[in-house]
Amino acid sequence: MRVDEFDYHLPEELIALRPVSPRDAARLLVVEPGADPPFADLMIAELPSLLSPGDALVFNDTKVIPAELKGTRERDGASAHISVTLTGRLDSNRWTALARPAKRLKSGDRIVFGEGEGVCLLGNLAATVEERGAEGKVTLAFDFSDASLDEAIARRGAMPLPPYLASRRPPDEEDRIDYQTVFAREEGAVAAPTAGLHFTRALMDALRARGVSLHFVTLHVGPGTFLPVRSADTGGHIMHEETGIVSEEVAEALNAVKARRGRIVAVGTTSLRLLESATGVNGKLQPFFDATNLFITPGYRFRFVDRLVTNFHLPRSTLFMLVAAFSGLDLMKRAYAHAIAERYRFYSYGDACLLSPDAT
Repeated sequence: MRVDEFDYHLPEELIALRPVSPRDAARLLVVEPGADPPFADLMIAELPSLLSPGDALVFNDTKVIPAELKGTRERDGASAHISVTLTGRLDSNRWTALARPAKRLKSGDRIVFGEGEGVCLLGNLAATVEERGAEGKVTLAFDFSDASLDEAIARRGAMPLPPYLASRRPPDEEDRIDYQTVFAREEGAVAAPTAGLHFTRALMDALRARGVSLHFVTLHVGPGTFLPVRSADTGGHIMHEETGIVSEEVAEALNAVKARRGRIVAVGTTSLRLLESATGVNGKLQPFFDATNLFITPGYRFRFVDRLVTNFHLPRSTLFMLVAAFSGLDLMKRAYAHAIAERYRFYSYGDACLLSPDAT
């Protein structure tokens, strides 16, 4: 399909720069293909009433690391300011990263992050550029390793806000809480599974009281989730890889829910992509410990997920393509037009949708 089929216009003032408080005070657009009308304007706090006893919610418990680091490169008496976003750990002291501006770096360069502010008893956080690749990719070897490096990054780093937020304001201490789900526990993401940001402990307790079971999988969201689709056709786009885990215990529990005719409700596109990646042709969920680059566009046949809680996504993005595949492109365009007319808040800190699948 042509990528421009997934375009729409969003007024900039509807991009949420901060989340609502409390988290479950966000609005919820319920999209029900085939219903008349197909849209209902509710609140996230009302989610338990929209589910049935025996349904299952599946959350992504990845934890966002403070992966944004600012430093200075010194070479031959000349200095340059460098920003890096850590993207993946290679071993005890080496990370892959995206550097800006990467053209100011070469192999062997030293970068000192936040010199003079103190990190821990070991001193300042510094790294050597081992390798510089294409499109700003670098490999950094830090002077610290293991827990000492984790501590230094936690102290020195900032939360890696999405580009559409970072271009409007810098990250701050509030984002360390706001841009993290209350159930995050497995460190490794550089972007939040944003549908999960709406859930409070009280809401999760209310879901359990309703008879809805809660389950956790892990997909470490990478910076590729924000990469634009540069090809004119969806067939020309190569999806980024992300590492995911579905435990044997979770797979057994969710297969049992399906066997009892309960509905599997994915919280976020990351949970959905992982569940679909781990599902065999027989419709059974399998334990999964691997990377996935599943790219879902209209025409994809969903094997396991029955409903989806998700935020509002950027035009022409792989995430909008996914929701169009789930509930139908025409209906999702109408849903987004409805949300814009009703002044919903968009993107990572914005409101949410509860989607049902297009029966066709």
